[in-house]
Amino acid sequence: MRCLLKVSIPVETGNATIGDGTLPKTIESILNELKPEAAYFAEENGKRTGFVVFDLKDTSQIPAVAEPWFLAFNAQVEFHPAMNLEDLKKATPGIEKAVKNYYSAARAKAA
Repeated sequence: MRCLLKVSIPVETGNATIGDGTLPKTIESILNELKPEAAYFAEENGKRTGFVVFDLKDTSQIPAVAEPWFLAFNAQVEFHPAMNLEDLKKATPGIEKAVKNYYSAARAKAA
């Protein structure tokens, strides 16, 4: 299953690991093990944040994916199932069924 991993590194930890030169090397090492489809880095809520798209083959992988970030950076980690355009196209029948079964009823209750 395609998964979006969001990793937020506390400022103090990020500063310390930049200062000692380990931040880029450690991130590179973690990503080499994970072999993501894509990885992007930005600021979010004042923290250094990574957005990593990877294939989560089984939920038993969650600790192996999260622990390096926890241990190396005291990071906050979130997992989000994600779709690409092809996946969204495959989901269209289910979306249409939900609209047919629930959208009108929800609108009627709101009125």
